[in-house]
Amino acid sequence: MIETHTATELSAMAGVSKATTARFFRNLGYTDFEEARTQAREERNRTQPYVYAATQPEGIALGRSIGDHLELELVNLTRTFEEMRPDLLSDAARLLIDAPRIWIMGYGAEAGIARYARSLFARIRPDVHLLGQEPGAWADELAMTGPRDALILLTLEPRPRFLSALTAYARTTRMNVITLSDHRYYARAKRFSRLVIGCHVANYGLVPSHTTFTSLLRLMAIAFVAEAGPSALQRIAVIDEINEEIDLFD
Repeated sequence: MIETHTATELSAMAGVSKATTARFFRNLGYTDFEEARTQAREERNRTQPYVYAATQPEGIALGRSIGDHLELELVNLTRTFEEMRPDLLSDAARLLIDAPRIWIMGYGAEAGIARYARSLFARIRPDVHLLGQEPGAWADELAMTGPRDALILLTLEPRPRFLSALTAYARTTRMNVITLSDHRYYARAKRFSRLVIGCHVANYGLVPSHTTFTSLLRLMAIAFVAEAGPSALQRIAVIDEINEEIDLFD
């Protein structure tokens, strides 16, 4: 319960004041409620297999394997959204609206998700760029970043060695980093990110699961349109008109 409810909600359920709840967690040795909730989430992630075993019983039917896959992905999505703060999407949308430029980075398997994110957000606002997609162009691209730029960082294990240097540079240039990551990286990402969205990505050990990443990116885009209003809708209309004019799609 502590993993999915706020201190205010727990206070109401217990019939006590928020101050009483805060004192309770301090008496348990925690700095505040958020520290207790973070530890509870980490403990839960350790007690349930984070990556499911790749070895399956021989003779498993295709129908059952599809069902298992669907069940696991639904668990990932459900747990991710249950744990997310209600205001997190609107906070992310506001950062993206106010940013002079948006940069999106995914390395390795996440590079394809980064391209999807770039396509998604370029449809609703200008100045959306991929970071680190061209070999040897890191310095050129980082030189174009600046204060209040937003960096959407998509990262799962294994993480590249240069990630620490990149995030340190982002802090130096005062970029607002929005990190989507697995819970193993959550505490570290909090050190350099303006916002961190922890994603459940349990899989069968064969290939990474990016279902929560793509779903969250789409929700962020929807939240962006809701916050931006007419400007985002006008850009979508202009892009549709251009596509129709040049007869790009059937």
